[in-house]
Amino acid sequence: MIETKRWNIKNDKTYNHQAIEDAAERLKAGKTIAFPTETVYGLGADATNEAAVAKIFKAKGRPQDNPLIAHVATVEQLRRLVDDIPVYAVQLMEAFSPGPLTYILPNNGTCADNVTAGQTTIGVRIPDHPVAQALLERADVPVAAPSANLSGKPSPTLADHVWADLHGRIDGLLDGGPTGVGLESTVIDCTQEIPIILRPGGVTKEQLEEVVGTVMTDPGLANEKEKPKSPGMKYRHYSPEVPLWLVGGKPEHIQTIINKEKTRGNRLGILASERTAGLIQADEIISLGTDITEIAAHLYDGLRKFKQGDVDIIICEAFSEDGIGQAVMNRLKKAATEYIQ
Repeated sequence: MIETKRWNIKNDKTYNHQAIEDAAERLKAGKTIAFPTETVYGLGADATNEAAVAKIFKAKGRPQDNPLIAHVATVEQLRRLVDDIPVYAVQLMEAFSPGPLTYILPNNGTCADNVTAGQTTIGVRIPDHPVAQALLERADVPVAAPSANLSGKPSPTLADHVWADLHGRIDGLLDGGPTGVGLESTVIDCTQEIPIILRPGGVTKEQLEEVVGTVMTDPGLANEKEKPKSPGMKYRHYSPEVPLWLVGGKPEHIQTIINKEKTRGNRLGILASERTAGLIQADEIISLGTDITEIAAHLYDGLRKFKQGDVDIIICEAFSEDGIGQAVMNRLKKAATEYIQ
């Protein structure tokens, strides 16, 4: 059992708080620190320190062959970790970094081997959150950081989510309040002639194509036989405590399934858009928001709301895959035990 230090800085808008200094010093000393980004909370360790990085895998229960993303504060720091950056990647950085976009680039060996799972490429991103930026600037080391949750559970968008999963397993938690986007970064392979999306996320395919033209989507996103180039490609993720059914179609179709399961004695928790939530009847309904951006921001919190013992099944509405909806549905398909269309 590790003593987990929690710093509350969500009301300190200067971000010069002593907490940042303390957390940065602990990172440099080989400790694990959870911190907010604009996507989800990350669990960080010095990416150049193999023993420190190993603590991330242990705390999360994360498979060793699942590579991590190295977080840096600036493009200059990013360049120190890679061998080559193609012109289109530079254009993407100018447009989207800092922001929720991770670049897969040729690894120059600066980071520890367990960050990359021994691969010749590395994922690097520049987060757009004042706490993350302040921490990375003060630590002045690349920080390996997957989502700060137990492996397989929904990613954390609140410090309380991190505390529930990792209290006693990590060294520190910077509570900077709720995150923004609510879904992990888009991961894009920049080692080919044409950029390839390996994981949909906070930057959409349409936004990327506005900057660099043609962008491909990896057909092997869910290919479990392949060694993953990026997080989120191989293992089942984002699972709530109880079975999740993803249900497509109109509200009447969802209501029919609700009614059928209620006659079987099942207690149901419903996750849906505000519109659908207003058209169906069930014992417990959580509205995720009015549009897909709000739904993305509230999805993981919604998945964590329903606890084992409170409901038997979670039914979640399936959403359009336009824009960030592709990332929302990617996460839901990975979380679902059944997909009823």
